[in-house]
Amino acid sequence: MVYFDNAATTYPKPESVISAVSNAMRFYGANPGRAGHDMAFSTAEMIYNTRKLASDMFGVDKPENVVFTPNCTYALNCAIKGLAKKGSHFIISSLEHNAVVRPLETLKNRGVCDYSIARVEKYDGETYMNFERLIRDNTVAIICTGASNVFGKMPSLRGIASLCKNYGLKFIVDGAQISGIYNINCKRDGIDILCVAAHKGLYAPMSSGMMIINGDIPLETVVEGGTGSYSAVLSQPNNLPERFESGTLSVPLIAGINAGMKFVNRVGIENIRSHELSVVKRINNELKSIPNVIAYTDFEAEYESFAPIISFNIEKMNSEEVGRLLNENGIAVRSGLHCAVLAHKIYGTVETGTVRIAPSYFTNKNDVNLLLKSIIKIAKG
Repeated sequence: MVYFDNAATTYPKPESVISAVSNAMRFYGANPGRAGHDMAFSTAEMIYNTRKLASDMFGVDKPENVVFTPNCTYALNCAIKGLAKKGSHFIISSLEHNAVVRPLETLKNRGVCDYSIARVEKYDGETYMNFERLIRDNTVAIICTGASNVFGKMPSLRGIASLCKNYGLKFIVDGAQISGIYNINCKRDGIDILCVAAHKGLYAPMSSGMMIINGDIPLETVVEGGTGSYSAVLSQPNNLPERFESGTLSVPLIAGINAGMKFVNRVGIENIRSHELSVVKRINNELKSIPNVIAYTDFEAEYESFAPIISFNIEKMNSEEVGRLLNENGIAVRSGLHCAVLAHKIYGTVETGTVRIAPSYFTNKNDVNLLLKSIIKIAKG
């Protein structure tokens, strides 16, 4: 199987990640923070070291501000519902994943808060104005994806961060498609809460994510329970990360996050991004020359504002059918609406969906050649 579905989760995982998960089952078998024996201490130390790696990678001062979550969706729910108050208002971009839209829609239907959608334009200045004109007196935060999970379009996060600073708003970033591919520094970039899908660009196991909090931001909890600390107190602790980590942590997955971040640091974020962008640029250029193929990204004109994700369609074919035929040729892609109907509305692809191509650091020329050969065959047929 030639794998081009890395925007969903990266595959293959580095051998170092696989080994780290396996070794955790052997050597980190105790529940951290729940006991006073050596194995519990060594497990807790590995977890702290992982927080430290993440705080260094994403530019926050305190390792304890790194909260482990089951995935990026859970992290976004914690951030959104943690800030939502009765009568509050949020602004999101027109490229958001349902991981952002559905929590807000749920809160809206419950009468807790409201939200508005700012259209992302080709030019950043127009995008900023779209966000700014939606700000109200009760707006508490802007939420924006680092890159569309369908079309790869990247809003300028620093510009939106400046807007948030000027109006005293919190800035939440869905970093699912950019973490490990772009250099993100919360302090430098003005990000208050960064939500990370570690199983994607950090090459960690599936069901691993992080909520990274830049500074002291009071958030209400989504889940309460045992934290291994303050056990005599019946209310949830206020200190991080325990406030958001009730119950037993997934130690093997955290060990995988640790190894995944070390892999990314060892290879180099710049090298990973350069490789992936070169792959999608070649594919996109070829797609534009194939009859009956519709390519949605103009890399020649907007190369710097796109992450290494592209979508295409074949005329008079549904994207799901194209995906099925590619699968029969041994190629894995994602077809459909990609849990991001807002983005498809912008690009006019709600009825057909799109076929998404997302490489990884492990994608090679043979993979690309087989993909293009297969698309040509399907488009001709």
